Amino acid sequence: MPPQGGRRPGLGRRLPRPRLTGLGGGLFACAAMAVAGGLSWLLFDASLFVYGLLFLPVAAATALWVRPADLITAPIAAPISFAAGVWPVAGGSGGLGGHLMGLVSALSLHAGWLYAGTLIAALIAVVRKAVLIGRRRLPRRAA
Repeated sequence: MPPQGGRRPGLGRRLPRPRLTGLGGGLFACAAMAVAGGLSWLLFDASLFVYGLLFLPVAAATALWVRPADLITAPIAAPISFAAGVWPVAGGSGGLGGHLMGLVSALSLHAGWLYAGTLIAALIAVVRKAVLIGRRRLPRRAA
């Protein structure tokens, strides 16, 4: 009989393994980056460096938590979420046109963070897909 709580002895606590749909992964990433943009604006004087640093783990978490059937959406959701959350830290002044120019400038000047997070999400998705394919083929080899 397993111990109470369904945990096996000797196994430490594990991190939660949520399984998000493609849409849920995109919404999670956008919401997380909006919070990251707000925190960067409030606590770090609208630092795009801090925003970029916060983007990397959000992109990785999105790729790790999306369902196996929706792995292709993780590298697509990453740049969308970066753009969705950058508006608080983008700067700009002088009305809507000034804010749009600040947004475009922030996206172009900090594209390195955007590419890095997208690459992380894509690599995690490719590795997860390769592991899934390998697990499917393993029983065939044994037979």
